Amino acid sequence: MKKIYLHIILLLFTGILITACSYQSANTKPRRSDFSPQEQKILQSARKIIDSAYFGTFITIDKNGDAKARVMEPFAPDKNFTIYLATNPRSRKVQEVEQHPQATLHYFDRQNIGYVSLYGKANVVKNDSLKNALWKAGWERFYNNRDKDYMLIEFVPEYLELISIPDGFTGDKKTWMPSKVSFY
Repeated sequence: MKKIYLHIILLLFTGILITACSYQSANTKPRRSDFSPQEQKILQSARKIIDSAYFGTFITIDKNGDAKARVMEPFAPDKNFTIYLATNPRSRKVQEVEQHPQATLHYFDRQNIGYVSLYGKANVVKNDSLKNALWKAGWERFYNNRDKDYMLIEFVPEYLELISIPDGFTGDKKTWMPSKVSFY
């Protein structure tokens, strides 16, 4: 009798596990790489603005549903526009990301009259190799104990919006809707 119950529990657990895995894989969309020539120009403009702005504003949602913004020094986006941000593991943004991963990263280039807003999901990086690879010389003054006081947040954009006057991306004349590129 015990073997039957154990067998039933094992079958139920396996079914739940298979369902969870298929649900996750069904909801994991591959990132696009087939950008149109116009989208490639928008992405190129976005990289210029990010490089020129240097600092970005990282916006998360707190437990009350309020948007919280802070100026940060993000790393340059990788080829997929994934962006890493360094922080103190005890900062409120870490708890906010863990509780509500939706986030925004906004860059403003005053000199060239443009901005790029990236909308996506953030998560706390647990990979020590990546943390070490992205360490910047001089951060010792901000992070006294590199192992305990320094961590990374990974920001993966779902889409971006851009205004860049010099590059001709001025938005819709009636609605002011910026140019947009989806990564999925």
